[in-house]
Amino acid sequence: MTDISFAWHDVAGMTGVTLIVLAYLGIQLERLSSKSLAYSLMNLIGAALILLSLYFTFNLPSVIIESFWLLISIIGIVRWWQRR
Repeated sequence: MTDISFAWHDVAGMTGVTLIVLAYLGIQLERLSSKSLAYSLMNLIGAALILLSLYFTFNLPSVIIESFWLLISIIGIVRWWQRR
């Protein structure tokens, strides 16, 4: 049997995945608005945590998608700030 252990950066990455999935679930359940600051922050922090974990376990396609996810989240935050 294989012993499963996680490094701190694995936990950070899983936390990031959880945030992004919860943000998407919030949209689908109509608990969050795609224009809300919470939605954009959850995606921004989630993508940043995943990118942190990818620094230690590199995967180019994942770095690319998470980089776009992070940049798009910044656009959402800027647009929220402008509407405010």
